[in-house]
Amino acid sequence: MQRVLLYTTAVCPYCIRAKQFLRARGVTELEEIRIDLLPAERDTMMRLTGRRTVPQIFVGDVHVGG
Repeated sequence: MQRVLLYTTAVCPYCIRAKQFLRARGVTELEEIRIDLLPAERDTMMRLTGRRTVPQIFVGDVHVGG
């Protein structure tokens, strides 16, 4: 299975729902980057996606949105 990467924050209801959705679809391993705990990662996320909102989801190297 391809790597699934999520940029999230702790209090984001959309992030919580995205994780639930992915797990319901059989994704067992999620790599989560919490930009509320690692603020420098927000810059990386914005550079990769052009967006500043979360969640931002990658499957493999493909940005599938948020």
